[in-house]
Amino acid sequence: MSYFKVLGFDKEPFSTSPDPEFFYLSKEHEIALTNILIDLRLKRGLCIILGDVGTGKTTLSRKLIQELKSRDDFIFNIVLDPSFDSEELFLTSLVRNFEISLGANISSLSIVDLRESLERFLFQKGVTENKTVALIVDEAQKLSEGSLELLRVFLNYETNEFKLLQLILLGQLELYSKIINIPNFFDRISFKYTLNPLDYNETKEMIAFRIKQAGYRANMDIFLEEALKEIYEFSRGYPRQITMLCHKALKNLVLKNKFVVDVEIINELIEEEVKSGWHRKNNLLQNNIAKTN
Repeated sequence: MSYFKVLGFDKEPFSTSPDPEFFYLSKEHEIALTNILIDLRLKRGLCIILGDVGTGKTTLSRKLIQELKSRDDFIFNIVLDPSFDSEELFLTSLVRNFEISLGANISSLSIVDLRESLERFLFQKGVTENKTVALIVDEAQKLSEGSLELLRVFLNYETNEFKLLQLILLGQLELYSKIINIPNFFDRISFKYTLNPLDYNETKEMIAFRIKQAGYRANMDIFLEEALKEIYEFSRGYPRQITMLCHKALKNLVLKNKFVVDVEIINELIEEEVKSGWHRKNNLLQNNIAKTN
């Protein structure tokens, strides 16, 4: 039997997989998601979400996909690893993933042919069929200069009223240093936002939310208050770090045949992390980056 079944859960509460059903919508994540959806509806073109490692960008992208799946007027594609070696490879990937019909074998087409086929697709879907086509790029800090230039060209595909392709880029802070030096790309950002770690109350709410989502029904708190404080202090509010520490704490409960996570369990786990040298020492966010436009 799985450890979480022993503790009274229906599902694993602290998996690190980006399951949108377990996505705790903090104030900042809600601001980001709401503004992206508004700009998608208005077809304004380009949204950029920045955040340090483990602040919830990937899970936010999955929540966005969940929202778009429920809407018949959206066509979307997500790029999980945008580290393409050439413009041609990037274009080929997009043509295939959007399932664009071609009059010839894709390997025989030039870059110009691929661009034109994509432009025809966007016009057909956006104007003739009145659909919204969105491209979501996760790990966007991996985009090369050539790929960023290609995305800039995509933003030129427009009618008098709206952009034909909606771009949502989610990336680590290095993305900022790349795009700030490309004025004709940076100036096209309709919405930009930086995700910061959770505060203490949000950390408690996130843990409680995931426990509830996993089906825990006992009339007792499985994490004591002092343990929650230590979790927050060690994780500094980074959702991924919170999730991993809580997962280890619940496994520890089973191993020690206990029923609640107390501060002693958390301190033991933290001490093990520190001694092993595997914990992150410098995950401070650059607060000088503008959070909104």
